Amino acid sequence: MVKLLGATGAAGVASGCLSDGEASPNGEDGNGGNTEPQHGLEDPMSPDVDTIAADPTDVPDPVDWDEPRRHEIEMQTEEYIAEVEDGVTHRFMTFEGQVPGPMIRVREGDTIHLTFDVPDDLNEHLHNVDFHATYGPGGGAEHTTLLPGDGPAEIEFTVEYPGAHIYHCAPGNHDYHISTGMFGTILVEPEDGLPEVDREFYVGQHELYTNGDNGEEGHHEWDAESAQDENPTYVLFNGEAGRFTGENALHAEVGETVRLYWCNGGPNHVSNPHPIGNVFKRWYDHGDVVNEPMRWVEGSTLAAGMTGFGDMELPVPGPIHLVDHALTRVVQKDLLATIEVEGEPQPDIYNPDPDGAPDAGEGEAY
Repeated sequence: MVKLLGATGAAGVASGCLSDGEASPNGEDGNGGNTEPQHGLEDPMSPDVDTIAADPTDVPDPVDWDEPRRHEIEMQTEEYIAEVEDGVTHRFMTFEGQVPGPMIRVREGDTIHLTFDVPDDLNEHLHNVDFHATYGPGGGAEHTTLLPGDGPAEIEFTVEYPGAHIYHCAPGNHDYHISTGMFGTILVEPEDGLPEVDREFYVGQHELYTNGDNGEEGHHEWDAESAQDENPTYVLFNGEAGRFTGENALHAEVGETVRLYWCNGGPNHVSNPHPIGNVFKRWYDHGDVVNEPMRWVEGSTLAAGMTGFGDMELPVPGPIHLVDHALTRVVQKDLLATIEVEGEPQPDIYNPDPDGAPDAGEGEAY
């Protein structure tokens, strides 16, 4: 995982930069991935990992310091075969073996010393990292571009402006690397911090473009033609269809306030975040933490390459379904996560049976 190693006095020296136009070691063209017409899929491959999906509850603690700090952060790229759903595999490219990459949380004015690596035993491709939270060439990408085994590279930067920002791989064929998992969020809290909440979740939406159909059993390769058409096979949270539904749904309690960080890696589509069965009491549009947040927002728009977040009050029990309200992405492309809210019924707020009618039977609508 990304390691925050605490404050040190060591200085960083950038290394490992490759010139513009350097070829990827696997001989990709500028689009990356598959460029030839496909005729059927290979059998599913044996997964390298149980899941590629990041744990949405793995959110760093809120900032509790009031003076600038220096953070030592280590980050490496890792490529793995993983299941998108049962019988469907894909080779993902990741930061730290998960989609989205680990959330980083610092304070406005802090300094980050980054040690970035592309180990040759875990990678086939050239990688780097572009932080939208810093000034500098390529957000750091120019000086972190590495072939497998070239690193590590080191850079240092001060986060001069607050907000929730994305980071992603930017090697030239950006769409390929982001689609297959190489994006995450860095939250730069303002000097006065953010309002306290009871619980926080972090999810990453992205489109996966493959040479197969949605649900088609086999090993799916990334497909440049589908990406050019912006017609994804899947639209996913955290790289896996339905990972956070049913028995694996997220959990919260009646009476809590929950904060949801929604990172839209893209690489192409505008997201339309909506919590079915709730609203955002506060919505920090496009990650803006300087202006007053929007209030009582049913949904929003979130461009590719941005992180937005919002706070929800939970006055009643029951499921909250997290969807992109471009609902074909939910029904046909598998973008869905659920927060199960547990607690006592609150019939003064919501009464599912005001007349005491018998249960009409189980079902699900969203």
